[in-house]
Amino acid sequence: MSTDKGLPRVSSVVRKNPWPRVAEKLAVAIPRERLHPAVLRWIACSPSRERWAVALSGGVDSVVLLLLLWAHWPERRSRLLALHFNHGLRGSDSGADARFCAVLCRALGVGLLVETWKRPRGAAMPSEAEARAARHAFFRTAMGRRRVAALFTGHQRDDVAETLLMRLARGSGASGLSAPRPVHPHPTFGRTHLRPLLTLDKAALAAALRAAGGAWREDASNVSPAYLRNRVRAELLPAWREAAAEPGRDALAGLALSRDLLEEDDQALEVWAERATRVDAKGRLALAPLRRLPRAVLRRVIRRWLAKFPLKTDLNRKGFNGLLDLIVSGAPGARHSLGAAHFVRITRTRVCCEPVETTRF
Repeated sequence: MSTDKGLPRVSSVVRKNPWPRVAEKLAVAIPRERLHPAVLRWIACSPSRERWAVALSGGVDSVVLLLLLWAHWPERRSRLLALHFNHGLRGSDSGADARFCAVLCRALGVGLLVETWKRPRGAAMPSEAEARAARHAFFRTAMGRRRVAALFTGHQRDDVAETLLMRLARGSGASGLSAPRPVHPHPTFGRTHLRPLLTLDKAALAAALRAAGGAWREDASNVSPAYLRNRVRAELLPAWREAAAEPGRDALAGLALSRDLLEEDDQALEVWAERATRVDAKGRLALAPLRRLPRAVLRRVIRRWLAKFPLKTDLNRKGFNGLLDLIVSGAPGARHSLGAAHFVRITRTRVCCEPVETTRF
């Protein structure tokens, strides 16, 4: 069983430093007030009998997260549930991850659910998106069956920096650049994702866990250049931190602050867009409130409106911007294709979404 360089073997750590004691020491090093304040506010309003789930990979982030929840909220221990998804991509190491998580949860008296990804034999290496989708499908199923209200994940400041840099390369706006969020409701599934470690960087978490006598699993696939996030982590982020280094400046803290501010901007724009979205009983969008909206708000209104229709579009970025231009012009009778099956049509007072077969020319 592999461990971080310089750490005792896992079995030795568990034997000499029982996990409850490790958790108590870690909680002293990382008190509640160092966790993200938005998550602390959510917890303060959370019903005491709600069940919490923790995404537990066995890596340093998720191990620290489980230990801190166990130590800081002892009244919740009986309702904690750890979820481990075994991707099965690293042979015996993947199985060792699951066994490590089982030892940890057993020592803490925390329930654990494990699922192994069943992929066709000989299947190609999955993409990062495919692996994430499979993992989250397991989380949704496990939480739904047990009526779990919240899923805690171990994202930290390094994840904020990596995500922001990756999404800048894709041309994301405030909504994309403000991920991962400390509190992220998922109303469709009736749960909330919580990330209390966004105020801490990975090096600090590793140092604190090591000092407390704990161990964790290292995933060798995290250094593979096959995935964009790994390349950002190994090459771009260190170079950026070195270039941005100045006395008294913490580059990761700066990015985390930018994420917080982008989230505030995104929330304000969403409120504005909601107020400007006026849809009648036939699903037609009122045109008048849209005429003088800032483009960033109009973009959200149109995305929000189109999401109400059971249609598939093939609009790329250029096509969507063309649709926005058409709505701003407000020319009665103008129309814009949404793909093979639907059009947007402008009337004197409305924006309408119509199937091709009923659109009159």
